[in-house]
Amino acid sequence: MAGVVVCHGSSSVRERLVVTSIGVPSLAPVRAAASADELLALARRIPPTVVLLDAHLPAPGPAEAIRRLRTVAPSAAVVVLAGPDDGEALDRALALGARGFLAPDVGRAELAAVAAHVQASPVTSAPLVPQPVGPAPAAPYEGRQATALRPGDVPAQLTKREIEVLVGMSHGRSNAQIGQELYLSEDTVKTHARRLFRKLGASDRAQAVAIGLRRGIID
Repeated sequence: MAGVVVCHGSSSVRERLVVTSIGVPSLAPVRAAASADELLALARRIPPTVVLLDAHLPAPGPAEAIRRLRTVAPSAAVVVLAGPDDGEALDRALALGARGFLAPDVGRAELAAVAAHVQASPVTSAPLVPQPVGPAPAAPYEGRQATALRPGDVPAQLTKREIEVLVGMSHGRSNAQIGQELYLSEDTVKTHARRLFRKLGASDRAQAVAIGLRRGIID
């Protein structure tokens, strides 16, 4: 596994994301693809750690790109580049195993934080079973797919402790390390994490940090 592949149908967006990604050491090497076919060709040569995938990728489209990617690079973490009107495409991608979303104009600091957490919790190499698209589960997230909070949505109010846990995640710390800093047990940190995931509509650490940064909850 190595680096990131920026897969976007717009050459200008693709070039800007490549430049942004080059500034994140953990994402090196940075490669670019303009289509699903190019993405798969790159993944066959060297499976990427992270794929930044256009929600409007030309046919066969982002969902099919994810399905095919799983056959050649099952451990690649897919992060969808989605805008305010991309809810349907985003839901479909999340149901197929995408780790979360970022806006196409993502900055370097946000990208670095998301990359750190995606790489800290790698995707299982087990075969992917597509899940039905639906609303986020009402129960705390524990290994289940949640629908992402979309751009423009307003997140629920986090408690002071939940924000502290989210800050620890943004710094790449494990639950045990966060617990040591906050004088909490690891199980208590996990409880706070599940609650903040539910409030933010996040499916994992990477997505929670991305939402937190985008909404100004953390910086």
